[in-house]
Amino acid sequence: MVFRSTGQAGASSAGDPYTPNHGNGGYHVESYELDLDYRVNSNRLTGKASITAVAEQALSRFALDLSGLRVSKVTINGRRVQRFTQRSGKLHITPSSTLMDGAEFVVDIQYNGNPKPEDSPWGGLGWDELTEGVIVASQPSGAATWFPCNDYPGDKAHYRITITTDSPYHALANGRLVSRRVKASRTTWVYDQAAPMATYLATVQIGRYDAVDLATAPVTTRALLPAGQLREFKHDFGRQQDMMKLFCRLFGSYPFGGYTVVVTDDDLEIPLEAQGISVFGSNHVDGKRTAERLVAHELAHQWFGNSLTPSAWQDIWLNEGFACYAEWLWSEESGGLSADQQVSKAHTRLRGLPQDLLLSDPGPELMFDDRLYKRGAITLHALRLHLGDDAFFELLRSWTKKYRHGSVTTADFVAQAAQFSADQEALRELFAVWLGGYELPALPRRARKR
Repeated sequence: MVFRSTGQAGASSAGDPYTPNHGNGGYHVESYELDLDYRVNSNRLTGKASITAVAEQALSRFALDLSGLRVSKVTINGRRVQRFTQRSGKLHITPSSTLMDGAEFVVDIQYNGNPKPEDSPWGGLGWDELTEGVIVASQPSGAATWFPCNDYPGDKAHYRITITTDSPYHALANGRLVSRRVKASRTTWVYDQAAPMATYLATVQIGRYDAVDLATAPVTTRALLPAGQLREFKHDFGRQQDMMKLFCRLFGSYPFGGYTVVVTDDDLEIPLEAQGISVFGSNHVDGKRTAERLVAHELAHQWFGNSLTPSAWQDIWLNEGFACYAEWLWSEESGGLSADQQVSKAHTRLRGLPQDLLLSDPGPELMFDDRLYKRGAITLHALRLHLGDDAFFELLRSWTKKYRHGSVTTADFVAQAAQFSADQEALRELFAVWLGGYELPALPRRARKR
């Protein structure tokens, strides 16, 4: 989905009301090639971005998102632009001649500075320093803290990310490691992410990590760990491959070429998902599996959120409700509480909380509210009861297959579910009360076992 604007000037917002200062209209991006040089001790980033885009209308000027970094040079198709300015987190570009509707163009941008998180209603987002290294956590609108981009979830693109940094540090980005070159005290890492990716899922992780190979089937899985954490990690993440097998069976084939778990040496309030990568804090590794539900949650995001990405943030329940339900499916599979029991427990808790959340459009202030996660998961369980297990899981597999590496909406999911229901009126009522109403509906009376 690409938002259009009118006139020859590309709009400086893509039209998502949840992040109105991010995203840009008038074009869509096909690929980002980022060449980054980062000095850990001084937190100095020097970058070159080559962005291939297609005009969605005639453009006499357009904008990209970039926050806190200074641009020194801009060219389009190899020619210097007539003018560029930076203000309020935007890079405004005036080409030397109007870009025609449908034209493909390449914008090359040189920039530098000391990257830092961007303040937002959800806390600091984007590029952030660790005690030793870097973490990048951009959801929903922090990507512009480290590269110029069209920062909204509906514009997915191919990425090639090159990172040069100090040799003691391991640098990770999304996709396949294409090459690693050591020159003196510096190492250059090149990653290629062929599957389309939203800006908020692009990441760089830098730290003094040991690389550990975990599995080759059904998915190549690795971990980057601080020294001394391997024993506890192997216990806490020891059932991750069983989760992978379960989710591949229930949700369909894993959507990417591999999966990497990073454990930072610092504590993190919550784990973070990126495409093909999940990031945990050292506090999530204690040798007691106390964070195992989060291991399942982040893995499930590879299907729900990373392969199937919401076109707009109002549909974030398609990320979080599905990942939360995956936690409950894993609990049931591994001998913990059944999905029915998890639903009953969560429903009882939600009944005692304010009834002011609309799942299909929660608003920016509630988009990460725990009630959205739980109500989204309960909605899926209600749908499971309506359809029966065979049809429900066939729906999930068809959902992930049809929209693999694409952008999705709640309306898309409702339409997909309708193909599996023998009672369309009951299905419409189910979605009306669970997605379109504030008041928490009663639980369905009868549960079906998977």
